Amino acid sequence: MPELPSDPTARRALLIEAFADGPLCGNGAAVVELQEAASPEWMQALAGSLKQSETAFLWLNPRQQWCIRWFTPTCEVPLCGHATLAATLALQHWNLVPVGDELRLASRSGGLAVRVDPQVTGAASLVLPSEPLIHEQAPSYLRQVLDSDVLGYWRSNLGYRVVLVDSALILRELRGVSERLEGADRQGLVVMQAGSSAELFGQTCDYQLRFFAPGLGIEEDPVTGSAHALVAPWWADALGKSTLHGWQPSARCGGMRCELQEGYRVRLSGLGHVLWSGSVATGPPGHVPGDWSVCSQD
Repeated sequence: MPELPSDPTARRALLIEAFADGPLCGNGAAVVELQEAASPEWMQALAGSLKQSETAFLWLNPRQQWCIRWFTPTCEVPLCGHATLAATLALQHWNLVPVGDELRLASRSGGLAVRVDPQVTGAASLVLPSEPLIHEQAPSYLRQVLDSDVLGYWRSNLGYRVVLVDSALILRELRGVSERLEGADRQGLVVMQAGSSAELFGQTCDYQLRFFAPGLGIEEDPVTGSAHALVAPWWADALGKSTLHGWQPSARCGGMRCELQEGYRVRLSGLGHVLWSGSVATGPPGHVPGDWSVCSQD
């Protein structure tokens, strides 16, 4: 068979299963390396074709800072934990960052500190901002959707809603949630409960959660770093711990270690597995010189 002609506009790409102990679990994220900033329309179109819950785009700006943006198949999101973990491991896979050194990625949500673990193969960490949970009255329909008593309900400035359910609910067996969510819950609902039999980094997990966001084009996100960063301070206060292990019993389960930092920030540590490595050939990507300015390291 003759070889296909090469495309000079092709860009390196990986698919990494993040917050996973091994292949075929965790949360898949595509990572695409750009030569410079690209138009949002082109990035959105490529994310729609790759069909991962998030696709991360990386490029060096004129200041030689790595910039990152994230797109679901239908929209851009301001922050994404698992795709940032995947991007960190991708930079290491491409030998673009030294193992063990902390790097600060510039994003539309500010600077994000990331690091490849020098002691655990395939592990990396990132620091995400958290937000206080603001208590509210739970919508009455949730009791029927979740088939559980609702022990607490909160909103956050991140846009996610959080609901605490009784431990009697078998969280991994919860079905048909996304299509029945209403109102603001559709933009991101974290369903969490105390305890888990899962182990991570040699520790039994302290809590577990699932995350549904049909309003973002994601029926269910398998393992969600931003959700764990959001609820980790609440669990730390409830359990009297500064380091916790959280599990996400989705169909592609996974989890992470959460360490509280100063300034209402959380360091998330997890494992990633490279599922495929190659390139994407889409033709000219519609570069927008100067578009790097939408990213910040502050």
